[in-house]
Amino acid sequence: MAEAGAHLTSTAANEQPSIFEVLAQESLMESVRPALRHAVKVLAESNPSRFGFLWRRFDELYLLLDLLLQNHFLSHCSASFSENFYGLKRVSGGRGLPVGLGLQGKSHWRSLLLLCLVPYLRAKLEATLARQRDEEDFSIRLAQSRGQRLYRAAVAAYPYVSSAWQAWVFCQQLLFVFGVSGTHNPLLWLARVRLARLNAQDIKDMELKTGKTGTPAEGSLVQRAWWLMSQAARGVAVSLSTSLSMGVFFLQFLEWWYSSDNQSAVKTLTSLPAPPPPLHLQQERSGRDSPPTSASRSGGAQPGSDCRNCPLCRRLRTNATVLSTSGFVFCYRCIYTYVKANRRCPVTGYPTELQHLIKIYSPES
Repeated sequence: MAEAGAHLTSTAANEQPSIFEVLAQESLMESVRPALRHAVKVLAESNPSRFGFLWRRFDELYLLLDLLLQNHFLSHCSASFSENFYGLKRVSGGRGLPVGLGLQGKSHWRSLLLLCLVPYLRAKLEATLARQRDEEDFSIRLAQSRGQRLYRAAVAAYPYVSSAWQAWVFCQQLLFVFGVSGTHNPLLWLARVRLARLNAQDIKDMELKTGKTGTPAEGSLVQRAWWLMSQAARGVAVSLSTSLSMGVFFLQFLEWWYSSDNQSAVKTLTSLPAPPPPLHLQQERSGRDSPPTSASRSGGAQPGSDCRNCPLCRRLRTNATVLSTSGFVFCYRCIYTYVKANRRCPVTGYPTELQHLIKIYSPES
């Protein structure tokens, strides 16, 4: 994509990109994660026993893929995946200095860490805070220690810290628009790099660098293994870049489809069907519908008495709670502990969170 659009940009070697280009490359990378997450969720819901671990370890697997992808593009194109897609590169130094293709060692590793670790840590932190808020909403408030109070204070302070960060990003973008700052994002400022447009010489340098990489004729087994891994990462990166060039509109559509403003329509069209009741519940229902036998008339055990039992502890349900994802009813303590540890329905295996617990209040209680 960078090579195809190189002739559309200016020939000046140190020309600064526009705000529209830098914001477009940021939105592109932000749309890749939710699209992959939805694909993994569909796989996990179709076969929880086989693909459930992909959903449970999605953040770690995405971090590994992101590290391989961004390291390849930083090494060969001096840019991240989305920056190279829009014909941009990362350069060290201030504005007005001659720029070329290639990052220094420290700039390379700082860029790699800030590109991959910061989104990963932010996603994990937001998931942890969401679970903490759900636990506070659906659990009994008990006496708390000093550490728990400090943790709750940090949870309460996070929205203000996030707002301050967004304000910093907005101010940095304003300074970039008016030409005061050479970077539009604080992460670029922390990495001590800035963005510039690719030129014809950069395209030639990338082609020469790609042509020089060949199979090592001599070397140890470790060097050959490292070369094979680098070639595999390069193949994944090139194939993903090519497919993304053709599917960028589809990714933007997925980002809009699964946005918070469109969640009501998504839930209506993609809600899971109610699973059929287990075989033993069907037998109990048919037993209740049949005429009473002599044993039941004489005060014996009534058929279907197990329908009040919890599927986890097999005892009479206490504080009945239903899962909105599957419709099965459990004891509150049993299902709360299980969902908190496994994040799925124990009967159907559907992905489940604590906010899916619905307590049932019968007239007798």
